[in-house]
Amino acid sequence: MTRLRKKAFIALFLFTLFIFGTMMGLRTLKPSEGFSDLAPGMGEFVGERGGDRRRPVSNDMVVSPGQSHLASDTKVVFTKSDRDYSIFYDVQIFYYLWYGNPQMDGKYIHWDHVLVPHWDPKIAASHAKGRHTPPEDIASSFYPELGPYSSRDPAVLESHMSQIEAAAAGVLVLSWYPPGIADNHGEPCEDLVPAVMDAAHRHSIKVAFHIQPYKGRTDLSMHENIKYIIDKYGNHGAFYRFRSTKGRILPLFYIYDSYLTPPEAWADLLHPAGTHTLRGTPYDGVFLALVVEERHKHDILAGGFDGMYTYFASNGFSFGSSHQNWKAVKDFCDGNNLLFVPSAGPGYVDTAVRPWNNHNTRNRVNGRYYETSLQAALSVRPEIVTITSFNEWHEGTQIEKAVPRKTVTRLYLDYQPHRSDLYLELTRKWAEHFNKEKDKWLM
Repeated sequence: MTRLRKKAFIALFLFTLFIFGTMMGLRTLKPSEGFSDLAPGMGEFVGERGGDRRRPVSNDMVVSPGQSHLASDTKVVFTKSDRDYSIFYDVQIFYYLWYGNPQMDGKYIHWDHVLVPHWDPKIAASHAKGRHTPPEDIASSFYPELGPYSSRDPAVLESHMSQIEAAAAGVLVLSWYPPGIADNHGEPCEDLVPAVMDAAHRHSIKVAFHIQPYKGRTDLSMHENIKYIIDKYGNHGAFYRFRSTKGRILPLFYIYDSYLTPPEAWADLLHPAGTHTLRGTPYDGVFLALVVEERHKHDILAGGFDGMYTYFASNGFSFGSSHQNWKAVKDFCDGNNLLFVPSAGPGYVDTAVRPWNNHNTRNRVNGRYYETSLQAALSVRPEIVTITSFNEWHEGTQIEKAVPRKTVTRLYLDYQPHRSDLYLELTRKWAEHFNKEKDKWLM
């Protein structure tokens, strides 16, 4: 009897050990080892509402000297002599190319931005007018470590890509205007796109396009814009695409102020039966619209978009930018096979260009506002998180390095008591956390 009990105990022990070993083996699996790279809750995310679920795709990459790398659909892992680190293609950061200075451009561009008057003349009368006078007085409440730089400067582009790599953001979402067109306060800069893509490629960073509103933007002009971008940049190693579970590989486009065009016009472009549809053509893609007001959710769905993003870094500024609404928006998207992409930001202060807009300022609180924003974004289990922004200095949403500076007329905000790379480090911390959380969601 004693011998039987001993044998039974040994058998039970071995069986328990086998179960434990199996569970540990399953727990250590990464998405590339058999699980989808998508967070749960996405359902069947569709390209043309036809059942295509998409995930980020990584093309072949050029890696900086002294590095080796291991690429997957959602990240690339670098190995240096002292450590391993990753960048993540599901962390995407908005980037601006509109800055200029006399050394590179013959004059300051955007750093000398005008003080935008309020639309109510009575309010406008009580605020300063005119424009900024760089380099001592720039159109920002912060001062960049690189000074009032030019986006044409190769050294600036290299520094920016190094900083974005340090922040672990894998996709640069480039603010884009068609050739010969610029925002109201800038100069055309589409000719700089190849230099940006080359610089990004050297750091294994991908580039997506953030198409801005311009005079005369319609569904028809957008058709030409998409065709132009794909024809010109689609074969570049840095051009960003999603890969569907059916093997389709499609570019990702963010459409800013999409609500300016009625959903019926978007449907002509984005519904399979539209009069000049992109669906099923070589110019098909994943198209994300900007959600500002609550009603925009339904317009975005009716327009044939694949999803929506929130952009604004000022919590409470709009329905879309309010953290408390993100779960409801995500639920709406999940129920309609749409992608929801929340945008987190480190703070907001645009009074250097809109002196009457104090009520929308969001103080950084030494990084705590940023971490709260990122936590809110991750809490809805998104597939992609966007960062607003790398270098929108006018609105004070930048995570680019800034330095303390005091002039005769200005005292700039800064990141003290922390270092100039505080927000790059926080972005990396949360990007890594996002990646780990996705693994848990998949379990």
